[in-house]
Amino acid sequence: MSQRKTYLLVDGENIDATLGMNVLGRRPNPDERPRWDRITAFAASVWGQDVVPLFFLNASSGQMPMPFVQALLAMGYRPIPLSGSGTEKVVDVGIQRTLDALADRDGDVLLASHDGDFLPQIETLLGSDRKVGLLAFREFVNAKFAELGARGLETFDLEGDANAFTTLLPRVRIIPLEEFDPLRYL
Repeated sequence: MSQRKTYLLVDGENIDATLGMNVLGRRPNPDERPRWDRITAFAASVWGQDVVPLFFLNASSGQMPMPFVQALLAMGYRPIPLSGSGTEKVVDVGIQRTLDALADRDGDVLLASHDGDFLPQIETLLGSDRKVGLLAFREFVNAKFAELGARGLETFDLEGDANAFTTLLPRVRIIPLEEFDPLRYL
C-alpha cells in the first residue's frame, strides 16, 4: 500500500436507516446488515491505499452499544461516539467537521452515507488531486451528489461494488447492462 491514505467516514445511522426503511421496509436482521470489514477492505482496494476507518455513532442517550463498538474496534475501526443536547444531528455535525478538517490534510476520502447534509463539504474536497468517493445504495443517494460526478466524485454501491452483504437484498434498481447477471433472478 502507498503512504497516501483513504479516510473512510461511515454514517452508520444513515446506512442502517436506508437499509431498513428503503431497502427492506423493516428493521434489518443481523445477517442482513453490512459487513464492515468488507467495507474497509473495499475502501483499501478502491485506490490501493491504507485506510483510516472512522465510524460515527450517536451516543446522546449516554449509552453505547458496547458489543458493536468492540466489534468495530476488532475490525480496526475508530468508533467516534458523539453526544449532544438532543436537538443536534450529532453524527452529521461530527462528519461535517471531519470533512472540513480533511480539506487541509493530504489523503483521499470515501464517505459512506446517502445524506445531502454533506454536499458542501464534499464539494470543497473536489477539484484537486484528491480522490473523493461516496459509498451507498446508488438509488437512494441524494440527487445532488450525481451532479458532482462531473467534478470527480466517484460513487460506489454498497452491495454491488463493495460486496458488503452476505445475503441478497431485495432491491429494485436500474441495472447497467454490463452488471446484469440473469442467474440472480432464476
